[in-house]
Amino acid sequence: MAKRLLSIWFPRLASDLHLRHRPGKGPFALSHRSGNTIHLHCLNMTAEAQGLRRGMPLADARAICPRLVTHPADLQREAAGLMALRRFTLRYAPLVAKDGSDGLIADISGVPHLFGGEEALRDDLHARFARAGITIDTAIAGSRGAAFALARHGGGIIPGGALQRGIATLPVAGLRIGHEIAEGLTRLGLTRIGDLACQPRASLARRFGPGLMMRLDQALGERSEPVAAEPEAPHFGVRMTLPEPIGLQADVMASLLRLLKQLGRKLARHEMGARRLRLELMRVDRATIRIEIGLARPMRDPFRIAALFTRKLEEVDAGFGIEAMRLHAHVTENLPPEQIGNTPDQEDALADLFSRLGNRLGFQHVQRLLPADSDIPERSFTLSAAAYSRAEIRPPRYGPLRPLIIFPPEPVTAVSGHPPVRFRWRRRGYTTLRATGPERIAPEWWFDDPAWRSGIRDYWRIETRQGPRLWLFHTPQAPAWAMQGEFA
Repeated sequence: MAKRLLSIWFPRLASDLHLRHRPGKGPFALSHRSGNTIHLHCLNMTAEAQGLRRGMPLADARAICPRLVTHPADLQREAAGLMALRRFTLRYAPLVAKDGSDGLIADISGVPHLFGGEEALRDDLHARFARAGITIDTAIAGSRGAAFALARHGGGIIPGGALQRGIATLPVAGLRIGHEIAEGLTRLGLTRIGDLACQPRASLARRFGPGLMMRLDQALGERSEPVAAEPEAPHFGVRMTLPEPIGLQADVMASLLRLLKQLGRKLARHEMGARRLRLELMRVDRATIRIEIGLARPMRDPFRIAALFTRKLEEVDAGFGIEAMRLHAHVTENLPPEQIGNTPDQEDALADLFSRLGNRLGFQHVQRLLPADSDIPERSFTLSAAAYSRAEIRPPRYGPLRPLIIFPPEPVTAVSGHPPVRFRWRRRGYTTLRATGPERIAPEWWFDDPAWRSGIRDYWRIETRQGPRLWLFHTPQAPAWAMQGEFA
């Protein structure tokens, strides 16, 4: 059986995917920041007709076409769209693999007769993608390199045994060689693959490296290049169709627990844990209720996860009943097996607390303090989302004690003495029993902090007759007193 390969090229993949549900006739482009410059990532046909091209700086594109509509590119969505198109193409071949970031390669050996021939297969493929709003160019040849080159330079079919004649007129850039090598060959007058095939191989290999000859041999079918499809990413989703509609919360929770146990087993096989889960409840009247929760750390314990759904399920209107349920862990992380002890894990209890608070308040609002390497009190810690960070042990500190509570400096008035014997703070008067200090802290000159423009600070620990143990500082360059902390 002769080997036949189908190459599919998506010249406007990102823009086609974006415009599928947002049809428009004007010039449109997706932009992507590279370094300090925003470039055009993908354009629709109207924008290309205006003279714009991929890779052009966005400022130049707007100068040429002021009506250009742009939107930031989503590279992850583009990659996911290509994988969805790969799964769709499996109807034409048993083996389909990605070919770069904008193409697919399919091994259709022994398949075309099922569609009435290779030409009929291509016509059916083009018709289906056209209905989906996706622009494609395709080519069928006996080698992967030849199909790749022809798909990106006109498309068509190269009959068996005619590889060299079929790609002879194609530009050398179709050989999947680097841009610099293609330019070097063009300067020598070797612009077509046919010009390259009749040249002495040794001299070309010495000048441009062995990779050029390898790509030429692959295109001519003299060196095999298998189609190796990467394995599909596991789908962590389960569903249940109920024999009779349910509506009681206890029944919904029991069904959810069964789904969570199935999902947990699937996650355990891949040593993964869920970070976000989406529960879909399909009602009898065809309405769908969606509930989404997040987890502060990767987890697959069904009972701990089910407790987070309880509050949201109380607010669900089951209508005339729920007839199907679907549970999907759409965000997962690695969770290798761990040693289980006899005592409850405090980290698990803390993670459950963060999960409950995060689902109510938003995970970005539940924060923890992390130590930072700075002598400046305001910079001695950082705030980080508790769900996306781990607690850190503060390194040992040598020198004067730091207060338990630190807050922005507050003015202190009616100061008598140095250090102060009596002073007023927050409309209350204080009398000093014992003062320890001063501890001089200089501003970090590499930061322009307006709060430290008054210069150095002399900090004092003050024990007051009224009870509070306070942290005051004095600024010698601009004489004034301020309060910034309180000891335990």
